[in-house]
Amino acid sequence: MIDHLRISGLGVIGEATVDLDPGFTVVTGETGAGKTMVVTALGLLLGARADAGAVRRGSSRAVVDAGVRVAADHAALRLAQEAGAVVDEGDDGTHDLVLSRSVTASGEGTRSRATAGGRSVPVGLLSEIGATLVAVHGQNDQVRLQGADAQRHALDAFGGAELAAALRAYRADHAAWTAARREREELTAHRQERAREAEALQRSLEEIDLAEPQEGEDEELRALIRRLEDVEELRAASGEAHARLAGPDVDAMDETPGAVSLVEAARQAVLAAPGDDPDLAAAAARLAEAAVVLTDIAGDLARYTADLDADAASDLDAAQSRLAELTRLQRLYGPELADVIDWARTQRPRLDELQGDSGRLEELEAEVDRLDAALRERAATLTALRTAAAERLETAVTEELHALFMPDASFHVGLTPVAGDGLGPYGAEDVTLALRPHAGVEPRPLGRGASGGELSRVMLALEVVLAATDPVPTFVFDEVDAGVGGEAAVRIGARLARLARHVQVIAVTHLPQVAAYADRHVRVEKNSDPAAGVTTSDVVTLTADERVEELARMLAGHGDSAAAREHARELLESSVRERG
Repeated sequence: MIDHLRISGLGVIGEATVDLDPGFTVVTGETGAGKTMVVTALGLLLGARADAGAVRRGSSRAVVDAGVRVAADHAALRLAQEAGAVVDEGDDGTHDLVLSRSVTASGEGTRSRATAGGRSVPVGLLSEIGATLVAVHGQNDQVRLQGADAQRHALDAFGGAELAAALRAYRADHAAWTAARREREELTAHRQERAREAEALQRSLEEIDLAEPQEGEDEELRALIRRLEDVEELRAASGEAHARLAGPDVDAMDETPGAVSLVEAARQAVLAAPGDDPDLAAAAARLAEAAVVLTDIAGDLARYTADLDADAASDLDAAQSRLAELTRLQRLYGPELADVIDWARTQRPRLDELQGDSGRLEELEAEVDRLDAALRERAATLTALRTAAAERLETAVTEELHALFMPDASFHVGLTPVAGDGLGPYGAEDVTLALRPHAGVEPRPLGRGASGGELSRVMLALEVVLAATDPVPTFVFDEVDAGVGGEAAVRIGARLARLARHVQVIAVTHLPQVAAYADRHVRVEKNSDPAAGVTTSDVVTLTADERVEELARMLAGHGDSAAAREHARELLESSVRERG
């Protein structure tokens, strides 16, 4: 419910704050005082289009703030918190949410800003939040139950828990049935394309499997190729190094001794020294070790040179061919060799899926047939429940219309088969709410063929009947009593009071018979300053005596008439008695 409403710079209202309570609040005032500015303010909070003309003359902007109290599981709270709104939790477990909308008019045009819980939000989100909090009914704005989805939802909510459970079961089966049909149609429509994809994918995977690439193999091949390309230089370097260590070959003309021979000669010279000098003995041992190390190195160089003497040319050709093959795979499936290997791994399940199309189609055909039969059974159950609920709703709303002085009117709920296969996402029928305003005419969908006053009363009758099953926290009625008077106005006031037992009701009215039923009476007062050329309006909550005076004014045109005051008291007393 709305806890308070603050309006600044909107229309004729300079600054006003209205505290609201649960129950029925009525807004009255003289013609032109700005009563509808209250509805306009709420419309802005609901995401209505910003109009620069609504900004008060002399003000730079119009601002509307509202404090809203909602339950912890309310959709508005979830939407606001997902947008980052800050909310306060009350002692009773409810949460307080502040909504704000500002409209700035300048030479550059109109700018609008919306916030929820102190966080800036798109106006569209404010509209989503507002739709879960407030329903506005005006002479030209009877929209809450005119949409096809809203009408179906209203009937289903009126149908109670059994219908809700049947709808949930139907929706679950419908989702599975739709998914199975979509997959079947996808496989059927693209069968040849999928077969071509499977054939191409299989060739690619066979090509990769035949090559058996190993991660990092391409780098190893590049290193090998570099070595094989330099084989002559490597052979010369290793051969010379070997000769320096082991000495030249016997066939060589060079008689220069190798390092191994020189070290051995040095060791023999040390050993030939007289006596047992420990330092020379240690030197001899180290020279022996050096000879062993040099001999090992010479052997390694000999083996290296021998390896180079193998078929280096054929090895180079083989390495280059292998690298070319891997490079081609990388170009097709890479860019890196690891990517090629990963691509093959990830595509194998896709190939299995494509190759299993025939079997999957048979499975889907059976699944669709099974789900279709189950879904039609659920649809029949849902239709039966809706038909029963429609009859009850027709009776209840028609009775309300008769009580609202539409004695020949009747309310109708139409259930028409959905087009196509007869199984829509919400059942086998579309729901249409219709009104027959008087005898001799065919029922017409809501919003067609009814006057504004008749439509207002239909909406009021619907809201009264649906309030216990499908409520939003707050209902706003802008002159729902237009075009009626006398006893009909009394009945409308009584119905608004009845609706207020379940939800918060705010009504703008010009009829004292309606205003007398309110729990709280708010008056919009116009103050003119001809010298300054400015008209302002204040919004005040009336005391009991002020309320009598206001009702008297509405009855007689001014509040000084004793007879009008007495009549006002009678209206108030009568409404209290009727409400019990």
